[in-house]
Amino acid sequence: MKRYGVFDIIGPIMIGPSSSHTAGAARLSKIAGIIAGENIKKVTFLLHGSFAKTYKGHGTDRALVAGILGMNPWDEGLRDSLVIAKDKGIEIVFKEADLGEVHPNTVKFVIEKEDGYEAEVMGSSIGGGSIIITEVDGQKVEFTGEYPTLIIDHRDAPGVVSKVTAILYDNDINIAFMKVFRSSRGRGAAMIFETDHNITKEIKEEILSIKEINHIKIINPMKEGE
Repeated sequence: MKRYGVFDIIGPIMIGPSSSHTAGAARLSKIAGIIAGENIKKVTFLLHGSFAKTYKGHGTDRALVAGILGMNPWDEGLRDSLVIAKDKGIEIVFKEADLGEVHPNTVKFVIEKEDGYEAEVMGSSIGGGSIIITEVDGQKVEFTGEYPTLIIDHRDAPGVVSKVTAILYDNDINIAFMKVFRSSRGRGAAMIFETDHNITKEIKEEILSIKEINHIKIINPMKEGE
């Protein structure tokens, strides 16, 4: 029998009307913004399934833009996010898209930075404000954003995973979940670590010193009321 938690019953703290279409959308978008980094110039939201059909009526458009602006699902400014983004000079585009065999509440973010860098992130709002990120810059991944998360882009080579886990061990970081993905043998790969402790900048720099590591992103979980 499935066990239910309090948020399955009363839902997350949020600006309504829908946990999937607003709270989940804002969470997805905030993580996408963190992955892309600062100085965002333009965001194209490719909306799939029910997101594409109801995004205006359910406030998904405002929630998605709010997340890009760094807002949480419970921030009062969510209602005015479209205006705030315009005032900040961030171009916003919404498009319907067929993203394949994915959850109906899925969005792909194409985020253009002022320096010309373009990031792509895809994820789904799976109910009750919960989310899952499934793709970063074309690389298949899987994480929820509920734990402090390390996203490590690296060259697929023997011993890389053990080098990273040794650094986490030496710094008393407990790994809750770990997944490894690769595009092909010996080429691009990604490690996802969801941990019980926040990752400091010092630990990040230590991991970056491993020669096979290309990039690292750190995502800390959002907490209601903060």
